[in-house]
Amino acid sequence: MSVYPGLERVTGAASLDRWRPGGPATGADMSPGLLDGVRQWLAESGAEPTPARVAQALREQGRVLGDAEVLGAAEQLRSELIGSGPLEPLLADPSVTDVLVSAPDRVWVDRGGGLELTAVSFPDAAAVRRLAQRLAAVAGRRLDDARPWVDARLPDGTRLHAVLPPVAVGCACLSLRVVRPRAFTLDELVAAGTVPPGGDRVLRALLDARLSFLISGGTGTGKTTLLSALLGLVGPGERIVLAEDSAELRPDHPHVVRLESRPANQEGAGLVTLQDLVRQALRMRPDRLVVGEVRGPEVVHLLAALNTGHEGGCGTVHANAAAGVPARLEALGTAAGLDRDALHSQLAAALSVVLHLVRDRAGRRRIAEVHVLERDPSGLVRTVPALRWGAEAFAYERGWERLRGLLADALPVRFETGESGDRDG
Repeated sequence: MSVYPGLERVTGAASLDRWRPGGPATGADMSPGLLDGVRQWLAESGAEPTPARVAQALREQGRVLGDAEVLGAAEQLRSELIGSGPLEPLLADPSVTDVLVSAPDRVWVDRGGGLELTAVSFPDAAAVRRLAQRLAAVAGRRLDDARPWVDARLPDGTRLHAVLPPVAVGCACLSLRVVRPRAFTLDELVAAGTVPPGGDRVLRALLDARLSFLISGGTGTGKTTLLSALLGLVGPGERIVLAEDSAELRPDHPHVVRLESRPANQEGAGLVTLQDLVRQALRMRPDRLVVGEVRGPEVVHLLAALNTGHEGGCGTVHANAAAGVPARLEALGTAAGLDRDALHSQLAAALSVVLHLVRDRAGRRRIAEVHVLERDPSGLVRTVPALRWGAEAFAYERGWERLRGLLADALPVRFETGESGDRDG
């Protein structure tokens, strides 16, 4: 819906960044030269791009346009100066999760079914660079030739990543991940096919049993979405403390404390790492300690916390498969100075379950497998498949008996008589 009364957005494929009065477009398009003149006048006068100010700027250039043209120019300039320019309609689309710009005429979106090329375009590479730098400034970050990339969160929660030339060849590259203000519920994830029918009972039991778990998967598989939904199931009397590099988790829960890391300023001071946040979170009486993404030395503090009475902790980790999670954590722990045997001892006692997410070839996100952890004869931790994806329900694997034992007090009675093997749960 337009910010100006009486206007509606044009939704045609070639007109995503244009506006019109509630009927067919009228009048000629604003020329780039005319818009540049309006921009310069507004910049010199320090005026906001309101319709009245745009009309005044046009009069200063000896041009008199109708109401439709003035309103269209005002909206285009407002979007460019304080919005997200041509990307604004895409970011406002509730079905869009990612917007990616790799060239002025290459703007892609993901609506949950894979990447789609849109008809949205920028005038030139300089326009993409200007938008990237302005969004970085809005996020309080520097983006220029001396610091040609940025990873930040915009005030509305959108995750911004941008890289400038010459690091990005030819044109600035923009990646925007939209964070929706409301988390999905577990029932909605079942309806969407992320969780198979009946699988929500196992996930609810996982929360009720206060087992520690990690959600693994690749980029864009829905790890944050699933974790937010699960945290919304935590009892209202529990205190959840979140530690994240970028505050993306938004669980529907009455008692959430959110901590976010911070980069150093231009003088190199003020750095707050995820490792710092985990240490502080442990002093904040968490009932559930959550690390948004485990990817550094914070893994040492997280495992130590889960071994000292902080049950039900959880987080996400990038991994190609559930079976690769121990190796991934081993690499992170070794880099943080924890030797292999110590890390596997901590891991065996701290973590119980791994939920692994994938995106199939059609772009659908789903829980591919659920694994439990056990130690092999050498003392190293490995994962054992307990459940795997099935269109009608989870199918049992050899680790089901162990998982069922861990969930015994919280699992619905109907699951108590299941047997290992290739049976639906």
